[in-house]
Amino acid sequence: MKLGIFGGSFDPVHLGHLLVAQAAVEELGLDRLFFIPAAQSPFKPENKPAPDAVRLQLLRLALAGKPNCEVDGQEIRRGGISYTVDTLRDYAKRFPGAQLFYLIGADNAAKLNAWREPAELARLAEFVVIPRPVWSSGFSRSAGPPEGGTPNFPPPFRGRALKGFPFGVSSSEIRARVKAGLPIENLVPSSVAEAIRGARLYV
Repeated sequence: MKLGIFGGSFDPVHLGHLLVAQAAVEELGLDRLFFIPAAQSPFKPENKPAPDAVRLQLLRLALAGKPNCEVDGQEIRRGGISYTVDTLRDYAKRFPGAQLFYLIGADNAAKLNAWREPAELARLAEFVVIPRPVWSSGFSRSAGPPEGGTPNFPPPFRGRALKGFPFGVSSSEIRARVKAGLPIENLVPSSVAEAIRGARLYV
């Protein structure tokens, strides 16, 4: 069995996340892909995301009707700072013998040895870099391997890069658009946009 794990704040989930999920399922041949919203990122202690229940609700709306994808709220249930190694240990225990793939942003590949228990992380999963957006000018907004390039993983990590569907939008930009009263349709699923408006999130 091949299982993908996609961690992040998902504050809010947007179409870029869903395109990454589609590329991962297709290119890696995943049986299931789990979206795991973090309770608190160890690298962004100053960030206070939207309430946990709200982020979980938006993810469930976004993933409705996608049979390969599901939400796992274990990091939120654990509370405190979310460490990837704890989550990967849980998956290795629940799915013995499964091949685990952990999706990361391009700028995180070179920093993996700074994560908690890097040797254990490298043992438990193969890491998969999400492609960065490439703009018409030829420049990209974030660090990482060029399109079609090989990510630079530090030893002992192993991994690869996805090829498909880079999408130049971020959750912070969506929050800023909501605050400015700008539309977010075409950037998030319609059900997510409606829920954000209904709950007056990010205003």
